[in-house]
Amino acid sequence: MTPDGTAHDITGPQDAPVVVLIHGLGLTRAVWKWLIPDLHRFRVLTYDLIGHGETAPPEGEPTLKDLADQLAALLDHLVIAKAAVVGFSLGGMVARRFAQDHPSRTTALAVLHSAYRRAPDAQAAIEARVAQAEAQGPAATVEAALQRWYTDRARARRPDLMDLTRQWVLANDPSVYPKLYRILANGADEISAPHPPITVPTLVLTADEDHGNPPEMAAAIATEIPRARLVILKDLRHMALAEDPPAVNRPVTDFLTQVLR
Repeated sequence: MTPDGTAHDITGPQDAPVVVLIHGLGLTRAVWKWLIPDLHRFRVLTYDLIGHGETAPPEGEPTLKDLADQLAALLDHLVIAKAAVVGFSLGGMVARRFAQDHPSRTTALAVLHSAYRRAPDAQAAIEARVAQAEAQGPAATVEAALQRWYTDRARARRPDLMDLTRQWVLANDPSVYPKLYRILANGADEISAPHPPITVPTLVLTADEDHGNPPEMAAAIATEIPRARLVILKDLRHMALAEDPPAVNRPVTDFLTQVLR
């Protein structure tokens, strides 16, 4: 735990390139348990975002910049000059904001299942979910989230995985969760069409059935980052990293191995 309350873990060879993994909304650093074993050649840092898991809640209304500043402060605390940053969903937004604010500290970027500017109907839908969470807490949105996040076959065959994911979401403080959900809903504008553009090696990945973060969003993100790699997974949804870990682990690990020398 850092002095300002960020819970974190760091593993791997001390002299290896550092890779930071940033989880999504309503989850914790535990969501990376399927990827970390495949990153054994790297120094891997995971942490809980503000208001998630074991990390302290925010003061006031948190912003996307606050979440990026949290990572910068964590790296300072650990005396890490620079790192590759891998972000999932909200974590992908944090990763892009960090890369914009701290280009000299970012060695590579992987943006997984993350948002771009939404069409009006999609924006209205996510704002309605924020309002529902604000009125009724995370329990009001979790079952619909499981349907968006996992394929029908996973929900039928993996009750254990559904229970685990449900537990993560329901553990969130009902008074804090909507504040962070609002960042997911409204933060994309400040990281779309970045100026100057992000120039570090970048992987952008989503799945063809991730309707909240669809292939066209991933393509738009990749188009704005010179030479970014775009990967679209087949027959998976938002939580592909948990439903089919090899499908996500292979491209992420291959990318990091190639660009982190």
